[in-house]
Amino acid sequence: MRKFQLIGLALCFCVWLAPPVRAETYPLLDGTSVTGEVVLPARPEGVNIRTSPGAYQFVGWTNFTQAALQELVKNDKLAPFAEPYVEITEEDRLKKTEVEIKPPPRLERPANGSLLGALFHSSVGIFALLLIYAANLYAAYEIAVVRAYPPPMVCGIAAVAPFIGPAIFLFLPTRMEKPAQEIVEEEPLPEAAAGDHASMADVPAGAAHSSLHIAHPEAAATSLPATQTFKRGQFTFNRRFLETKFSGFFGIVRRDAEKDLVLLIKSARGEFVVSRISRIAANDMHVEVRKGAATSETQIPFGEIQEIQLKHRDA
Repeated sequence: MRKFQLIGLALCFCVWLAPPVRAETYPLLDGTSVTGEVVLPARPEGVNIRTSPGAYQFVGWTNFTQAALQELVKNDKLAPFAEPYVEITEEDRLKKTEVEIKPPPRLERPANGSLLGALFHSSVGIFALLLIYAANLYAAYEIAVVRAYPPPMVCGIAAVAPFIGPAIFLFLPTRMEKPAQEIVEEEPLPEAAAGDHASMADVPAGAAHSSLHIAHPEAAATSLPATQTFKRGQFTFNRRFLETKFSGFFGIVRRDAEKDLVLLIKSARGEFVVSRISRIAANDMHVEVRKGAATSETQIPFGEIQEIQLKHRDA
């Protein structure tokens, strides 16, 4: 008997130690409500509510309204059982599923600077500057050739003042060299001709006139055609000019009037005596150069030609 008394006292002591829950009114789905204190511990099926001293009512979690479940969830010991039955509103669902977009880490932009300074701070930039400087010198050389100015002078100015120096010579007019006046000196007569000339004093006027009339064709046969000179600056040496002026030099068989004529081409590499133009392109030509009794084919760029002379091969 005493054993049962001790068990009863222990149960009363446990109930006394349980945290008091204040009396609340909990509405139910059937329209009624339950007023009392929730007795712990709760169970997965429901919870006991003490409606009055000694009176208890068991209520399942599915019988509570959403408002009642919201109140029960506030208790930490009841929340694990009541929370699965709480309906989540659309607003709460959006808040739980909202994805927080965090900006990714970005590299800091370098400080703004000049383009020229950026080129000097990289090996690729320095290489590009060297290429541009070399192109500047090459352009100066080409401009000097076209405008008939000394290439060393133009290239030197371009080396000191890149781009500005070549541009100045490009806008300058082409330098025209005045052709030297050809002075024809009277050649002394051979001794035989001088003797004949002296003896003509004793010949009658009619006889002298007839002898002169007979000797004139022989003198004309031995005379050579005049040399034609074409200089850079006065003429533009290109494919059209050569095909127009020297069309007779493109054929394998020369006409009688031009078979004894040759071209003397003066270029930066020297002088070439040309007997025929074998091939021609947009920027250069291939010619047959006479070297004694033999001929060889040589390529001559148009940019290197300084002067072309059309003359007789014996001149």
